[in-house]
Amino acid sequence: MKVIVIIPAAGLGTRMSAASGGPKSKSKQFFELQGTPILIHTLRKFAQCGAVGEIVVALRKSEAATFQKQIEKENFKKPLRIVEGGEHRQNSVANALAAIEAADEDIVLIHDAVRPFVDQETIVNVIEAVKKYGAAIAGVPAIDTVKQVDRTADGAVVIATVPRERMVLAQTPQGFRFGLLKKVFDEAMADGFMGTDEASLVERSGGTVHVVMGSPRNMKITTPADLELAEFFLTQENRDASLSG
Repeated sequence: MKVIVIIPAAGLGTRMSAASGGPKSKSKQFFELQGTPILIHTLRKFAQCGAVGEIVVALRKSEAATFQKQIEKENFKKPLRIVEGGEHRQNSVANALAAIEAADEDIVLIHDAVRPFVDQETIVNVIEAVKKYGAAIAGVPAIDTVKQVDRTADGAVVIATVPRERMVLAQTPQGFRFGLLKKVFDEAMADGFMGTDEASLVERSGGTVHVVMGSPRNMKITTPADLELAEFFLTQENRDASLSG
């Protein structure tokens, strides 16, 4: 059994570019933390995981050649290749699935390109849950009160309070047996269905997705404010690494 990681990284991240005043064509995964693209930080985490055998990154065609040079400088100690991404996340993951060779029982992890602070414990726990259940995601309990609303011409109107104890904020990695993931992707494509994440495709197909505890630090960087917090986290991470070393 092998573990393959897919990083869909073909999105533009227009909110980040617009809010930061940066180039509109610059994808958020290429914004830098302490001089290194966010995507490289993310890839390092999976390259360091002994359980991971291969990494596949889905990129826009215009960014692939430049990023390939950055990957070569990193000298990752495991196979890492680039495939062309699609217009949406689901298209990018589908392209990556079509490009890999895997048995039905092999495990595929999908992880957001802009979650560079995923820890090794979370990665391993998702893998172990997939071995046991076939499908699992990282997630954290909802802390704030969650309201269900209706959208009106005058704004949002609360129609119900959702029990917080039943809510989980989904993170990545999301992990699945290859055979299951391929099946639900094929079904979604045949029906023209676009899900919000990979787990939603399994749910739609009637499958069960288990949740393992993620981490509040496993943040998704989408705004300039997130970048500031990420710089702080990275400084702490580097400090802890130097102390343990």
